[in-house]
Amino acid sequence: METTRDIRLTELRNSFTTERLLQKTKGDKVIWALVVLLTLVSLLAVYSATGSLAYKFYKGNTEVYLFKQVAFILGGLLVIYVAHLVNYTFYSKAARIVYLVSIPLLVYTLFFGVTMNEGSRWIRLPLINMTVQTSDLAKLALFMYLARLLSKRQDMIKEFKKGYLMVIWPVAVTCLLIAPANLSTALLLGASCLLLLFIGRASTKHLLITVGLAFIPITMLIAAAVVKHQQEEPDEPITVVKKEEGALTRRVDTWVSRVESFIYGSTDVDTDEYQVNQAKIAVSKGGLLGVGPGNSTTRDFLPQAYNDFIYAIIIEEYGLLGGGFIVFVYLVFLYRCIRIFKRCPFAFGAFLALGLSFTLVIQALANMAVTVNLFPVTGVTLPLVSMGGSSFIFTCLAIGIILSVARNVEQLEGKDKEGDAKAVAA
Repeated sequence: METTRDIRLTELRNSFTTERLLQKTKGDKVIWALVVLLTLVSLLAVYSATGSLAYKFYKGNTEVYLFKQVAFILGGLLVIYVAHLVNYTFYSKAARIVYLVSIPLLVYTLFFGVTMNEGSRWIRLPLINMTVQTSDLAKLALFMYLARLLSKRQDMIKEFKKGYLMVIWPVAVTCLLIAPANLSTALLLGASCLLLLFIGRASTKHLLITVGLAFIPITMLIAAAVVKHQQEEPDEPITVVKKEEGALTRRVDTWVSRVESFIYGSTDVDTDEYQVNQAKIAVSKGGLLGVGPGNSTTRDFLPQAYNDFIYAIIIEEYGLLGGGFIVFVYLVFLYRCIRIFKRCPFAFGAFLALGLSFTLVIQALANMAVTVNLFPVTGVTLPLVSMGGSSFIFTCLAIGIILSVARNVEQLEGKDKEGDAKAVAA
C-alpha cells in the first residue's frame, strides 16, 4: 500500500509536470480556450449524430465513434501544441518546399486518387491505410507561400508584373487543380486569398479583374442550371439512358444539379436538396432552446449528420441560441487573429496568421450557411466540430501555426517591456 508520503510525492510530481506544461503553453489564451470549447462541442455533437450509425454497424456499440473522435481530438491538440512551439519563421523557410510538394500531390489525386461521392479528393496512405484530402495540405501550403510572397513584395505589390502577378499565380494554380474534384473548396480558398491580398495592399483594380474572370465560369454554371431546369418536363416520364462519362463530366453535372436544387428546390431523396430539407426540419424542431443533448431525431434521416451537416444537429439539440453561440465563437476567433495581425511587427507572421484565420472562419460560415439554405451544398466540414479526419488534423496544424505567431509576438512584447523597465530604472 502507498503511504501518505508516497501519495503526496506523486501529487507533487504530477502538479510539477502540469505546471511545466502550462508554462510552455504560450500564445493567445483566448484562442486556446476557444479551441477547447469547440472540441467539447464536437464530442457532444458527434456522439449524438453517430449514435444510430454506430448501433447499426457495430452491433449496439454506440461509443465507437465517440472514442474515435476523442482520439482525433487528443491527436489534434498535440499537433497544435507542437506546432505552436515552433518559431513561425521556420514556416517561412519551409513554405516554398511544402507548396512545391503539394502541387504534384494535387495532380496525382486528380488522376489517381480515391474516388468517393463522385469526387477524387483523397489519396490513401499505404502503411496506415488512411485516406487524406490533399486539398487540406495544399490550402495550408498555399497560405504559407502566399504570406511569404506578400511579405517580400510589399514594395512592388501595386505593380502588375513584378508584384500582383507573382503572388496571384500560385493561388490560380492551386484553385484550378482543386476545382475539378472540389469546386466549393476552390472557390472558398480563392475568396480567402483575394481577401488576404486586399489587406496586403494589392491593387483594387487587379483584384476586381480577377474577381470578374472568376465570375465567368460561375455565371456559366448558373446559366446551365437554369437551362437544365427549363428543359426538364416533370409531368412526362423521362427515359434515362446510361452512358460512359468522364470524371470531369460527372463533376460538372453534380455542380449544375446542386445549383439547380438550390435555386428551384427538389424533393428527390437522391439529390442534395433532400439533405437541405432534412436540415431545415432539424432547425425547425430545435426552436429557440432546442430539444436537449442527445434527443435529435433528424440524425436518423439526415445524411452526413456527423460531418457536413453537423450544425443542423447542434441547432436541433441546443436551439437557435446554441447555433448563434457557435457563430459567435468563430467570430471571436477571427477577432483574436486580427489582433495578432495588428500586433505582429513582421509582415510574414501577420499575413500568415490572418490568412489561416480567414480560410478557417470562411469555411465555418459556408458550412453553416449551407445548413440554413443560404448557400448551395458545398461538402465542406465545420472546423474543429465535424467528425475527425485529415481535415481535422490540418485544421489543428493551422491553429498551431497561428498560436506560434501569437507566442512570438508575446515574447517580443515581453522583451520590449523588460527593456523599458530597465531604462526607467537606470
